[in-house]
Amino acid sequence: MLNRIIIMGRLVRDPELRTTQSGVSVTSFTLAVDRDFKSRDSGEKSTDFIDVVAWRQTAEFVCKYFSKGRMAIAEGRLQIREWKDRDGNNRRSAEVVADNVYFGDGKRDSGGGDSYSPPPYGNPAPSYGGSQAPAYGGYGAPGGESSGFAEMDDQDGGDLPF
Repeated sequence: MLNRIIIMGRLVRDPELRTTQSGVSVTSFTLAVDRDFKSRDSGEKSTDFIDVVAWRQTAEFVCKYFSKGRMAIAEGRLQIREWKDRDGNNRRSAEVVADNVYFGDGKRDSGGGDSYSPPPYGNPAPSYGGSQAPAYGGYGAPGGESSGFAEMDDQDGGDLPF
């Protein structure tokens, strides 16, 4: 069986970090997700408000770096919870239990030229072992490196072999 879901939307409110009695971090937040199509009646797109729950380090990450209005991508599983309301009626609710949460937008107007955003929890930034990013392979690559390809001689007068 497969139960994977990926949703992208804007946070409806600031997430708040809570802790269970056993000391586990948890946060709940809601993403406003636009539908891909417009309504026949109004001609406008509808929005779904989807509840998301994140646990442990993912919850801490969300609370530290996300706020109301920020675009987020949540990846996880869909969970249906059954419960009884105050009147004793059986109720069901669906929520996404997020394994990973990613930034869905660029860094907001920070005033500086820094475009770095911390990596999403669960998908750490690659480590290159040095202070420089890897060079682009090919002719004209930074650092004068080449990809190992050589230019072809114009022996056939420029005609393609096919």
